[in-house]
Amino acid sequence: MHPILFIVFLPLVAAVVAGFANKSFGATLPKAITTGALFVSCALSWPVFIGYLMETSTATVVPVLHFITSGTFDVSWALRVDALTAVMLVVITSVSALVHLYSWGYMSEDPDQPRFFAYLSLFTFAMLMLVTADNLIQMFFGWEGVGLASYLLIGFWFRKPSANAAAIKAFVVNRVGDLGFMLGIFATYLVFDTVSIPAILAAAPSMAGSTIGFLWFRADTMTVICLLLFVGAMGKSAQLGLHTWLPDAMEGPTPVSALIHAATMVTAGVFMVCRLSPMFQTSPTAMGFITFIGAATCLFAATVGTTQTDIKRVIAYSTCSQLGYMFFAAGVGAYGAAMFHLFTHAFFKALLFLGAGSVIHAMHHEQDMRFYGGLRKAIPVTFWAMLLGTLAITGVGIYGIGGFAGYHSKDAIIEVAWAAGSPVASMVGVFAALLTSFYSWRLMFLTFWGTPRWAASEHIQHALHDAHGHDHAHHDDHAHDHAAEAHHGEAAEEDAGHTPHVETRGFNEIPTGTGGYHPHESPLPMLIPLIVLSIGAVAAGFVFHGWFIEPETAGEFWKGALFFNGHLMHEMHGVPLLVKLAATIVMLTGLLIAWAAYLKSPSFPAKFVDTFQPIYQFLLRKWYFDELYHFLFVRPAFAIGRLLWHRGDEGTIDRFGPNGSAWVVQMGSRVTARLQTGYVYTYAFVMLIGLTAAITWAIAG
Repeated sequence: MHPILFIVFLPLVAAVVAGFANKSFGATLPKAITTGALFVSCALSWPVFIGYLMETSTATVVPVLHFITSGTFDVSWALRVDALTAVMLVVITSVSALVHLYSWGYMSEDPDQPRFFAYLSLFTFAMLMLVTADNLIQMFFGWEGVGLASYLLIGFWFRKPSANAAAIKAFVVNRVGDLGFMLGIFATYLVFDTVSIPAILAAAPSMAGSTIGFLWFRADTMTVICLLLFVGAMGKSAQLGLHTWLPDAMEGPTPVSALIHAATMVTAGVFMVCRLSPMFQTSPTAMGFITFIGAATCLFAATVGTTQTDIKRVIAYSTCSQLGYMFFAAGVGAYGAAMFHLFTHAFFKALLFLGAGSVIHAMHHEQDMRFYGGLRKAIPVTFWAMLLGTLAITGVGIYGIGGFAGYHSKDAIIEVAWAAGSPVASMVGVFAALLTSFYSWRLMFLTFWGTPRWAASEHIQHALHDAHGHDHAHHDDHAHDHAAEAHHGEAAEEDAGHTPHVETRGFNEIPTGTGGYHPHESPLPMLIPLIVLSIGAVAAGFVFHGWFIEPETAGEFWKGALFFNGHLMHEMHGVPLLVKLAATIVMLTGLLIAWAAYLKSPSFPAKFVDTFQPIYQFLLRKWYFDELYHFLFVRPAFAIGRLLWHRGDEGTIDRFGPNGSAWVVQMGSRVTARLQTGYVYTYAFVMLIGLTAAITWAIAG
């Protein structure tokens, strides 16, 4: 039996068992079943991946069952394993297994742990189904599965309005993207008469230049199909325009954030574009659009990340920005570079999120970085892990020698964009790298350096209050202290059309002091994943870059699993030296700016805000996308809903339907009641009238 069957279906079996068992056997058994299943899947995935690295494995299709047959429409459920799938298998199972283990410590106080672990395993299974799909219908199954699982996990604390609002927002925004994906699948079947991915990719080049009727005019066939498919990728991977759900997804527990941002959900769009890369190569227009959206997202998210004070939201916008890098790499035809950055990003982004969770755990679930400071010595393991993650995401390295994971993958994207004739995208990537360095080191300095500002935190005050034996109202089993991660109901306020209050002053105006609070390092189940992911953040780049992007070896590794342009990757090495050094230069620049602003001159941020208040507000309000969407879509939708409710449902359907029928019966009953007087002479009179009428009718007839 092929190991892929165990890799894919073990998480499903574990999710079903844990979900149905729920609290019947306590919390430990469901946790052990789901975590054990994921570690087995992870252990089986790495040999598959190594087999492709060693060039001892070839693409394989493992049949599962026959699904649909209707005319020429034939769908068989099968698991496709090739180099692209192998990369995703190790990313998904490795991060998910570590997240499961991490959750043993992080969710230890939650009364609904079995449900949480069942959802995590279900999420993993859906993503595994997506990346092993052999046809578009199967891919769509996994596509919708991760959407459902993300909804369940983002809204895990379902008694919190803000969590429910964030879950609904993620679900609705993704439905917009999924509509495009569905239309793309329909169009693909219409053109190719099959949903088999290998058959479609083989026939795609022959359709280049053909046209199809679309929206009352004729358009390039492959451009229409690819753009529709990419709309789906924009929704899942939170690209500009359909990105608004991703920051609000922080309402879920931190392990969920790590899983969504590093290994599942948001990587689905990048994977889909790379899987269907031979299709996208036939449409220069679609490729240009992908490049534009990727570069714009990269820039947008990086600018917004510079103003956020919630530690998880900074990292969330970082994810959005890094996904932009992956997409504009795919847009210029460097799919190997896109997948390489996806691979390295999984390690350091999971590390940063889980490290942030460790900080939040130590600070009694305080997420505002302005109430941190001086944590370097209090939680040393977490500090070193996040430092390594920061070195990886900012791309620290030495030219000609090597560096951390991001140095190899992100810099490669900047260079290949220049080599592909897209200098604007390359320069946008360089500027985004500057901003990435700034907000990443800003996070580190505010959190781990400087004077402690813990005493000003309400969460710390609650912790101290409890420590002295006082009562406070945190007894709801779904609203315990983990629920403080909701960022004080911000998502619910945004969805209601209100912009939440955000303090615009510098952190230096917050009173300093520990208040007698002593942060504690996280338990071992939370620290082990940090240590393992730290190794990936350090080594994933220089160890694997040859197989992913080097023209001499990458072609043999991918073996047609995606479109690999060896000439382009060779040209990447010939870009000017300044382009090669640009990312390193701006990384150091961002580091120096953050150091000067948050350590050397802590009063500078407040002065900057006062001087450039309009720019600051524009970035703080996330370019006003939420407000714009509320005005254009949310308010009209509610207005139409109220109109149909009051005028349509109540005023028309109910009035002339059930309510009208009831009124007729009621009026008839009142008339009939008046005839029932109870007097014999009245009834005799009625009978006489009836008899007279009958005789008259008979004579007249």
